[in-house]
Order: sequence, then structure tokens, then C-alpha cells
Amino acid sequence: MHLAPSSASAPSTPPTTQGFLLRGRVSYTQFAQGYRTGLEPVLMAAAVNARAGQTVLEIGCGAGAGLLCLMHRIPGLLTCGVEKDPQTAQLARQNLLANAHPQATILTGSFPEDWPTDGTTEPERFDHCMANPPWHADNGAASAEPRRDLARRLGQHTLRRWIEGCATVLRHKGSLTLALPTSLMDQALVALNAAGFGGSTLYPFWPKNGREARIMLVQARLGVKSPARLLPGLTLHEADGAFTPAARTVLEDGAPLGGF
Repeated sequence: MHLAPSSASAPSTPPTTQGFLLRGRVSYTQFAQGYRTGLEPVLMAAAVNARAGQTVLEIGCGAGAGLLCLMHRIPGLLTCGVEKDPQTAQLARQNLLANAHPQATILTGSFPEDWPTDGTTEPERFDHCMANPPWHADNGAASAEPRRDLARRLGQHTLRRWIEGCATVLRHKGSLTLALPTSLMDQALVALNAAGFGGSTLYPFWPKNGREARIMLVQARLGVKSPARLLPGLTLHEADGAFTPAARTVLEDGAPLGGF
């Protein structure tokens, strides 16, 4: 396997569905069956405190939802995504072109194993990395849909390898933002500390008032020594299931999450 540039071809894609992100602001096509994009990439993109002209790398970018939301909020970013599945990577390229982002690059391959380097020069350094890793343990029952299984199944060392890989491609004090289930919070913090990250900021998402948080963001910076912080987080739903006004500003209007 190798990391292929955005001009690389992929096998013909299975049926897709056309939709939108950010309440119609972003056109988004995804596969009709298999893994379907949830809230996590949108929330993750809202936490990346980037500026126009900076570089952003997304690991496991899927069909590009996180990159699309981030580039909509912050025009002028230089972005790159890495996706293991060739058909999903090709779909991400199509989504980026459909939203007038031809400057974005999608590479096909595993990270960090296939990251391009000749071993003699310093790798490209990014200002920010972000990732929404698979969440489910690799010893569970396999999904009947291989693409869904790939997107959902967390290998024994996947989270640690992704964090260590980001440490090799980030600039000093560059940020890494992870969208995770709260059950992986302890693993993430241990791996971040071991890889040289500090200043970890935890941002929980409460399904409704009084409910236990099940998803969260963890953001840390490479080479800093600041202590960890726990932010108030965001309540996603009202009692009737509708999005709260604060959640709508992020999920529908593309506003950033405060506190990072």
C-alpha cells in the first residue's frame, strides 16, 4: 500500500446519497450503505483554532465531512486528509471538488505506516491535526459491511499509533484534536502525554441536561507543559430531542466551539 495523491484513481464507487452539512451550507455525498457520518466530524472541526494560511491534516478523513466543515468556517486553509479505504478516499475528493476546494489533498493509505518520507529529510509539518478514530474494540463482532467495519473497529494500538504519528508531523505547539467516546478518555490522555503533548483540553457533549456524556473532544498541543483542563462542554438536545440553540449554532450555522 502507498499514499496516493488526489489525482489517483479508485475503483468505481457503490451507490451514494446526496445531502448537506451545516444546514445546506456544504454539499455532502456519502455511501448509501455502510458507515454514515454522524455529528462527531462537525463538532471536531468546530474546535480547531486555525487561521487562514495554516495547514491542517485529518487522519481517517472518511468522505471529508470534517475537512469540509472546517474549510467552510475558515477559508484559506491548506488541508490534507488521509483515508485507508480507496473508495472512501475517492468520494472525499469528489466532495472537496463539489464544494470548490480543489487545493485540498486526499491521500490513500494507513497512517502513520504509509506516510511518505525518504528518511533523509524532515517531513512536512502541519499546524493542526484532527482525527475521529474508530470507536469499537477489535474483538467485537464484525459488521457485514466491510467499509463500515473498517470505519468503526479500533485496533489494539490504533489510537496510540495515530497520536504518535501526529507528533511526528506537527509543528512545535501544533494542536491535535480528537473526537472520542468518553470510554477512551484515559487511553487518549496517557498516549498524548507519552507522545509529548500537553495542555490537554477536554470538552464533553451532554445528550440532554442531566444525562451522562458519551462523546467528547480532546485537544492537546505538542511540546507544551500546561496542565489539563475540563471545559463545561455543550448540551446537544432539549428534552423533546430538538437541538439546543447553542448546538444549532455549531451544527447548523458552522460557529466555532469556544474555550479552546
